[in-house]
Amino acid sequence: MEQIIIRHAMPDDAEFLAQVVVMAIRDDEMVKRNCGGDNYLKVLTEVCAATGTQYSFQNALVAETVSGKLAGAIVGYDGGQLEPLRKATWDIISNHTGFVPEIADETNAGEFYLDSLGVKSEFRGMGIAQKLIDAMCKKAFALGHTNVGLIVDVENPKAEELYSRIGFRRVGDRMFFTHKMYHLQMSVNCI
Repeated sequence: MEQIIIRHAMPDDAEFLAQVVVMAIRDDEMVKRNCGGDNYLKVLTEVCAATGTQYSFQNALVAETVSGKLAGAIVGYDGGQLEPLRKATWDIISNHTGFVPEIADETNAGEFYLDSLGVKSEFRGMGIAQKLIDAMCKKAFALGHTNVGLIVDVENPKAEELYSRIGFRRVGDRMFFTHKMYHLQMSVNCI
């Protein structure tokens, strides 16, 4: 197994980050409807390459092999900044689609939010997701946040298992488009 390095994302990683966002959402048709139809990856790549957006490279860490293959990524940010980050995201999407998607807030002030996590299929089962989560949690706690939160689809028990092993606990439910999600959090006191 090739060694994995976790590093901050760069603008050149935007296309890969867009793919990770789609992996995390797990509903290609919903993404197409809300992010530019058949051009959704191009639109999301623009969002990921921009600064100040929800999925910006500025908010991401990537897992890369020592030979330079991108294996996975995670996006996270201060939940209190969701509104301005989302506005910048919707501005780009609406320039392409002519509308702004309706979506409930998946986070809020008081937590650092892990928005999107994805690992390429050929790298799954190697502990990369856990390394990315650990690295982003360490970043959040170093920035002074005391809680890290995320949502997980109720129909994805394997993901919830992973998060529970790391120290996340259910604190409520949320809706993401039409999917019921569990809202999980980990406190700095749990590590």
